[in-house]
Amino acid sequence: MLGTLTGSRITVGLDVPEGAFLIRADRSQFDTALVNMAVNARDAMNGEGTLTISIREVSGIPAVRSHPKVPGRFVEMSVVDTGAGIAADQIDRIFEPFYTTKGVGHGTGLGLSQVFGFAKQSSGEVIVNSVAGEGATFTLYLPKAHQEAERSVTHVAGSVAPLAKGACILVVEDNAEVGSFATQALAELGYRTTLAVDAASALAELGDDGANFDMVFSDVVMPGMSGIELAEEVGRRLPRLPIVLTSGYSSVLAEQDSHGFQLLQKPYSLDELADALARASAEA
Repeated sequence: MLGTLTGSRITVGLDVPEGAFLIRADRSQFDTALVNMAVNARDAMNGEGTLTISIREVSGIPAVRSHPKVPGRFVEMSVVDTGAGIAADQIDRIFEPFYTTKGVGHGTGLGLSQVFGFAKQSSGEVIVNSVAGEGATFTLYLPKAHQEAERSVTHVAGSVAPLAKGACILVVEDNAEVGSFATQALAELGYRTTLAVDAASALAELGDDGANFDMVFSDVVMPGMSGIELAEEVGRRLPRLPIVLTSGYSSVLAEQDSHGFQLLQKPYSLDELADALARASAEA
C-alpha cells in the first residue's frame, strides 16, 4: 500500500525486529496515522527519496513540549524521510489543524493534526526531529499491550440498535487536537458533529431545547465545569438527550457506576465508540 501511495521514485524500507509488538489503539485510526505520515514524507521529498519505517519497544516517552518524561512500556514507530526538512520556527506548529507549509491547493494541514489527535487519544505521543535540508523523523509512541492481557472486544451492535446514521452529535473537548480526532472518528461512523471547547460553550450550543442535536459526547476532565457536571446539567434541562462521557483517567473510571452515564475508556476503537453511542441512545 505504501509503495503505491509514495510512487516508484521513493524507496520504502522497513526495520522491524522479529516478535510481536502489540499496541492498545484503534486499528483503522493507526492505519490512517501511518498513511498521513507517509504522505507528509512523500510531499517533503517531492516524490523522490527514501522512506524508512522502524519499530521497537521502549521504556518510556521522552520529555517533549514542556511535558515530563512518561515511564512505561511503549511501542515506538519512526517514519524517517530524506526530504527538505522542517525549519526550527515551524516545528512547534506543524501539528496544528489547518497549518501547512505547502502551497495553496497542495494540502490542508489536517493530516498531521490527525496523527497528533490519535496519539493523544491513545495515551501516547508523537515527536518530530528535523533540520532544514536534512530530512525529518516523526516518531509515534503508543502503549504496548500485554499479549496475555489482551481483552476480547465483542461488538454488540447486533443486540443494541445503532444510533441512526446522520445524527448530529455535540462533541465537548477542551483539547483541539483530541477534539479533531473525535469528530473524525464520528464522521467515519456516519455522524455529523459540532465541537464545543468547554461545558459552557456546550450549554450555549444546546440552547433551551437541544433541538439541533441527537446526543452529547463529552470528555470528563476539563477546566471549569467537568464532563460529569455537564452531563448532570444536561440531564436536568434535557432529560431525553443521550449522553456519552469519555476519559483516560483511572480514577474517573473507578467511579463510573455512581454517575449513571455511559462512560467510554480512552483509548477506544470505532466499534467501542459505536457501541457506547448505541447503548446511550437505547437508554434515553
